[in-house]
Amino acid sequence: MGVIGKPVNRIEDPPLVRGAGRYAADIDFPGQLHMRIVRSGHAHARLLGIDTKAAQEAPGVEAVWTAAEIDLPLIEFREGPIPALAPYRQPVLARDMVRYVGEPVAAVFAEDPYRAEDAAALVSVEVEPLEPLMEADTAPREFSPGHSTEALVEVKEFGDPDAAFRDAHAIVELDLSIGRHSGVPLETRGAIGRYDAARDVLELHGATKVPHRNRDAIARTLGRRRDGVHLFEYHVGGGFGIRGEIYPEDMLVCVAALTLGRPVKWIEDRREHLIAANHSRQQRHRVRAAIDRDGRILALEDDFVLDQGAYVRTHGARVLDMTASMLPGPYKVPSFRSVARFRLTNKTPAATYRAPGRYESSFVRERVVDAVAARLRLDPIEVRRRNLIPAMEMPYRRGLETIGDEIEYDSGDYPALLDKALRWFGWPQMKADLARRRAAGETVGAGLAFFVEKSGLGPRDGTIASLDTDGLVEVVTGGASLGQGFETAMAQICADALGVDYDRISVVHGRTDRIDHGIGAHASRATVMTGSATHLAAVALRTKVLAAAAPLLQAPEASLEIEAGRIFRRDAPDGPSITLAELARHLGAPLSAEGWHDTPHMNYPYGLHIAVVRVDRDTGTVAVERYCAAYDIGRAVNPRMVEGQIIGGFAQGLGGALAEEFLYDASGQPLSVTFADYLMPMACETPPVEVMLLEDAPSPLNALGIKGAGEAGVNAVGATIASAVDDALGVPGAVTSLPVTPPRLLSIMRSCGPSRRGA
Repeated sequence: MGVIGKPVNRIEDPPLVRGAGRYAADIDFPGQLHMRIVRSGHAHARLLGIDTKAAQEAPGVEAVWTAAEIDLPLIEFREGPIPALAPYRQPVLARDMVRYVGEPVAAVFAEDPYRAEDAAALVSVEVEPLEPLMEADTAPREFSPGHSTEALVEVKEFGDPDAAFRDAHAIVELDLSIGRHSGVPLETRGAIGRYDAARDVLELHGATKVPHRNRDAIARTLGRRRDGVHLFEYHVGGGFGIRGEIYPEDMLVCVAALTLGRPVKWIEDRREHLIAANHSRQQRHRVRAAIDRDGRILALEDDFVLDQGAYVRTHGARVLDMTASMLPGPYKVPSFRSVARFRLTNKTPAATYRAPGRYESSFVRERVVDAVAARLRLDPIEVRRRNLIPAMEMPYRRGLETIGDEIEYDSGDYPALLDKALRWFGWPQMKADLARRRAAGETVGAGLAFFVEKSGLGPRDGTIASLDTDGLVEVVTGGASLGQGFETAMAQICADALGVDYDRISVVHGRTDRIDHGIGAHASRATVMTGSATHLAAVALRTKVLAAAAPLLQAPEASLEIEAGRIFRRDAPDGPSITLAELARHLGAPLSAEGWHDTPHMNYPYGLHIAVVRVDRDTGTVAVERYCAAYDIGRAVNPRMVEGQIIGGFAQGLGGALAEEFLYDASGQPLSVTFADYLMPMACETPPVEVMLLEDAPSPLNALGIKGAGEAGVNAVGATIASAVDDALGVPGAVTSLPVTPPRLLSIMRSCGPSRRGA
């Protein structure tokens, strides 16, 4: 069979290409109400009063709530209590203060969405405006009595950085920043709460990403038993890290369904998404490296500030932690110190977005490596080669932890990937071509960036595989599908182990009523963790099937094989046989088996991005002419889907590198509230991506050797584009801030003056 590793067609696509997909907006229940949120128009203000009388009297309105009408604790963290950050959690509805434009202050429930929106406009909010805090790298202020806007300072350190800087041949120092941007899925957020009184079960429809953990958090918040809360996932129009957290609106539809006794539906509009869904990325780094005369890094020290926005949402401080922990990347760094400052401002709260912390740290690290090369007048590729961790040192302990997991690079040959990628790209010929074009007056350049990803977040995952009496195979998982091809990957893994056709396997996901445990789809974990559990469940089911078939075929179990759903003797493939359907009918009862995969550590895929860009000196625009991504995934379940993940991730990284940014004025008013202001790359601005997929370093941490792919395409884009723009301008270190928008690039070119590359 060997279906693993083949670019088979996706089994989840037929309803989508026929227009028969079911998204949150398509889910309706009889008698449902529609919710509309009244949001703060001030970035920072004291709430003096909320007048809801006119809204309550509006036609079709069932109820209007403020914080006075509901008694709920602050929203839970996804992973459980974090005492140090607990005071900074967000209330479901603002209480005494509003802290960002877009914060929910009231909820209107009406018979249809239009009446709900009309009534919401009648709610009057009286406030006393306060001065907003808009810059995270200014002095912290009071968040609440006894609590500063600097919620956390996290220090990570190993080696002796002080001695390294004291004895260094040279020290490179940079001030770098990454702008505020985030995921903008095709489908905005949606949530439908429904209470089944007959079963005393609260349902939340429209769940994504981490249904089981969100179920647990909702149950804890509402004081309900876990099996009295069920979450249901449907088709999802993109997740990217920001979908699937517990937002205030999710809690409100649940509480309203319980309180009002009717289903309650909420669908976010695009403006709401841009001002209320999680932002991400915004950081400022003051980083320095101690180096020897050959360009080897002796120590790396980084003091950075993360702009968290107004509250700490359900991810906790994950982005802060991952930024610091992943900063050394693929390089040997004998000494390291990171001081990470988690600060709140009066902006939309921030959280994870595809490759959280790695997009940022890759930009910082690779800018440092380029600066080392410029300082010592060395080839940037040679500096990377001298600092890469060699294959002989794998597995490599970094001396750091992230997300509670010790960082141990499980496998890899970084120098080999660098060499293969440069040959594949045709680096020497490309550089010669660029030199000829620059001599003719073009402003063109090439850049590259190396990165290490993390995937396979544990500690464990489970799957149930079963054969029913009709001979159908079902795989029930605690995973989630965000459009990444989850069903196909699980079906391929099951089919490979069991010996059936992959497109005859039904994969269940996103249903907390079908399986009690699950960690969902985030952190590039689904294929590694849920896939490994699926493999083990399928192997266990295969053992049971062969045991049941052996007496019927009068053959030892060890002599039997399953192929295309048919059981036969391996030494007599044309002899007596029985199909799975015939066996199931004979047994008269389903066969099922569980598989549980445990891992001591995450695993670490890695890659290299290369770009060729052209700069328009008159407009400050950057055109990406060619982009290549080389990536070692260990083992690809479906190479075509991996390539799709990388290409999609690149488009998002390109937006953050050149265009996308949430901006605010001095009063805290958001300036990026439509697609006319929040600019994303269009198809004509997004080049084809050449993907070089390698399987040289299978992971030893799971039976299939697989690693994750979800964040490989986005991780190094900002760093790569910055390197290429520097090369085009002929000014090392020109780009210190992302995104490189046309106004910023024009400013850079004015400040740099004429480059050695000519006009």
